[in-house]
Parts: sequence; structure tokens; C-alpha cells
Amino acid sequence: MTTNRTASTHFEPRSLTGWRGKWYRIIYFHEKQDERLFDLTLIGLILFSVMATILDTVAVIKAQMHGIFYGLEWFFTIVFTIEYILRLSVVKNPVRYARSFFGVIDLLAILPSYLELIFAGSGHLMVIRTLRVLRIFRILKLSEYTGASHQLLDGLYRSKNKILVFLLSVLILTTIFGSIMYLVEGPQNGFTSIPRGIYWAIVTMATVGFGDITPKTALGQFITSGIIIIGYGIIAVPTGIYSAELINSARMQRHLAKANEKKTDCPRCGLQGHEEDARFCRRCGQALPGTEFSPEAASPDSSDCVGRAPA
Repeated sequence: MTTNRTASTHFEPRSLTGWRGKWYRIIYFHEKQDERLFDLTLIGLILFSVMATILDTVAVIKAQMHGIFYGLEWFFTIVFTIEYILRLSVVKNPVRYARSFFGVIDLLAILPSYLELIFAGSGHLMVIRTLRVLRIFRILKLSEYTGASHQLLDGLYRSKNKILVFLLSVLILTTIFGSIMYLVEGPQNGFTSIPRGIYWAIVTMATVGFGDITPKTALGQFITSGIIIIGYGIIAVPTGIYSAELINSARMQRHLAKANEKKTDCPRCGLQGHEEDARFCRRCGQALPGTEFSPEAASPDSSDCVGRAPA
């Protein structure tokens, strides 16, 4: 395993050699051919599994293909169980991974099938139906194989405190406006309680407006207009917070990527930061240390020549 690559996880490997080192590289890296093949295979299995779960709820299709769906479900469960065990086996701290976001998602992907064996019986049909729906959580595993998802989750984690304060402020505003509308409109206009008024305030402030509760008095309609205007202004707040954190996360990742670049100094001009496959200095054309000059490398048609060969 090369040391200049960054794994898509913060969990340290249990070993860099043997089968654990090999599978750690295949599972948590996404650059080489076998690593990409592993990711694409799992993505396909996840999509097929979720599709089978969705189709299994259609009565007409289920009546004709119940046996096929049952076999496919256990096939997917066994595959995801093996994957889950492998992930726990190759990391240094398996308990930490099991308690992480993706660890919980991996467990939810396989747990319903095994729980069905325990709760099988006519008296637990609702439990079984719930467990089958939980298999939809497998689609969340897709985010683990998308590089951008890690940056999105990192930005969300960094902005969690600001977003929590924002949500608390919104909750306070909706409670106040809901209470006011309960006093202004009253039960005769649908505002039968303060929780009912809070529900209306949340729907109105979110600019959804279901229309199941509407103010009838002039004062109530005036207050509603103000809430809608406030709602449009509030929508931009979490977007700005999250966008700023995403920019910071992207900046940090670029900084780390530059720090991990190959630092090869040019013996002639001292320029640093050449690409890994560079043969010549991009400033003066001097051959870099550890490379050998060849006519193919110096050819203008060569794709791996960076800079010009010295005369």
C-alpha cells in the first residue's frame, strides 16, 4: 500500500501486511482497479437490494416473485454481512467503527433479515413489515463510496453548533407565533390548541402552506404575512452557514493534498512540488533525481514527460 494516498476513512488499519492490509486497501481506498471494482460491485448490490425491497411491497409483483425476492434478500444479507465483518477485521479499533455513522448504517443493512428469524410468526406481522422497510437504509451506504459525501458530512459536522443555535431560534419563534395565533384566531378558526398553532407556524414559516389551517381574521392574516416574510429570510441562514463550512473543508483538503505531494527538488534550480510521474523539472528542464533519460521520455508525444529535456 502506497503511503502517499489518503484513505477515505479516519480509522487506522490493524495491519499493513497480509490479508488484513490487502483488504484494508481494497475497502478504504478508491484509486486502483481492484479498489474501484470493489466499490462498483457494492454499489450495484446496494441498488439491486433496495429495488428488490421496494418491489416486494407491490402486491401484484410479490405474488408472482415472492420466492425470488426471498432468495435475493438472503443473498444480499450474506454479502453485506461478510463486508461488515471484513470492515471490522481490518481496522485497528473495530468498536469505534461499529459506533460510527457508516458502521451503524452497515449494521442496519443486515440486522432486519436476522431479526425476522427471531420475530417470525403471525403475531408479529407489523414488526416484520417494519424490519423490511428498514432495509431501505442500505441506500445510505452509497454515500460511503462517493468521495464528495465525506466532504459534505465534514462540513455538516463542523457547522452543527451554528445550525443547532439556528434551529433553536426557529423553535422559539414558532412557539411564540403559534401561541399568538391561538389567542388571535381561537378554536373557532381551527387553532384549537397552542401545539396546533405551533404546527401552523412551522408550516407557514417553512413557506409550505398546506392550507388545512388558515387565519380568518384581519389581524391573523397580517401576522401570517409577517411570518411568511420572515420564513423567506430564514431559509438563507443555514445555507450560508453550511456553504461556508464546505468552503473551509475544501480548503483544508487541498492543503492536505499539497502536503502529501511528492517533494522532489530540482538539482539545478531547487524547484519543489513536482508530480509523481515527472521526469524533468517544469521550470528549467533538468532531469529529476531517480529518473533516467530516454528518447521516449524526451519525445513531445510522451504523456508522462513534464517539462522539456535538457539539450
